[in-house]
Amino acid sequence: MKINNNEINKILCVKPRGIGDIVLSTIILDDLRKNFPSAEIHYLTEIFAKDALANNPLVYKVHTMEKTGFVLKVAARLRNEKYDMIIDLWSNPRSAQITFLTHAKFRVGFSYRGRKYAYNILGTSEKGEHHSAEHNLELLKALGIEITSKRIHFYVSEEDNSWAKQFIKTNLPEGKKIVGIIPSGGWASKRCDASKWVEICKAIKQKYDVVFLILWGPGDENDVNFIKNNLGNNAVLIPEVKIGKLSALIKNCNMVIANDSGPMHIAAALGIPTLGIFGPTNPKAHGPYSPNSDYVIKQDLHCIICNKLVCPYKHECMTQLPVDVILQKVKIMFKN
Repeated sequence: MKINNNEINKILCVKPRGIGDIVLSTIILDDLRKNFPSAEIHYLTEIFAKDALANNPLVYKVHTMEKTGFVLKVAARLRNEKYDMIIDLWSNPRSAQITFLTHAKFRVGFSYRGRKYAYNILGTSEKGEHHSAEHNLELLKALGIEITSKRIHFYVSEEDNSWAKQFIKTNLPEGKKIVGIIPSGGWASKRCDASKWVEICKAIKQKYDVVFLILWGPGDENDVNFIKNNLGNNAVLIPEVKIGKLSALIKNCNMVIANDSGPMHIAAALGIPTLGIFGPTNPKAHGPYSPNSDYVIKQDLHCIICNKLVCPYKHECMTQLPVDVILQKVKIMFKN
């Protein structure tokens, strides 16, 4: 379909969930803005994920929906916005229905089985060998847009950043590098064991004059309390905060070590050197996406990259993770 770029005034990007996936989807924003300079760019997310875009200057408006919200009701609300183009970065059965029912002139989505009916501009159905962030770019290619930027975006408000700086000034010793550690993970199998975190941190502390900032969210309480109790004065456990303040604390770290998680992707998007800890998921597809980041994985295990939510063995991908490899990567990141 022929598109007159100057006639595109409103674009909706659909990416309902999770936080990390939404952050990675922002890889399209620079080239989308470049090619449709007069268009408002909106997003549709689930309510809990809205904050992933809250301070993004490239996003004019964020619409939200319940995970189980009635499709017809969501589509009717979006239809009132009179979008010229909808880019369904999710392209699952539900988002395909919503996209189709908005009646937008240009509806862009992946050509996955059973969903092609919803779109009149189709991207590939293949995941390919690239990072999942770059998979989003396939929809720009379907629009005939040249890819000139691969930057992902996340922004911290001035208010949250001021709070974070004051928290650090009040609670952390001066003159030490701050290493943020993030034991969070959406699956049990993605979470590095708390005892391994202690081993990793103690090994780093033996070599470097650092203080550890333990960053966490709901469900992490047992792990982070164990880590804090075993690291003592070498670590500071932050209070329970929302994603804005958590992200601001990440922004003020010298480096971050994290499980595969939304906060890991936030750290990378903020430009903080980020070391991802991987086991059941593929770091080539889901690792921290920035030039100053890296990952560790015990590649020689027979069960590595199993994609299982719960480990059927003894979590060897985490418990046997070689600390010396982590130290080598930390050394490189500190030099940079």
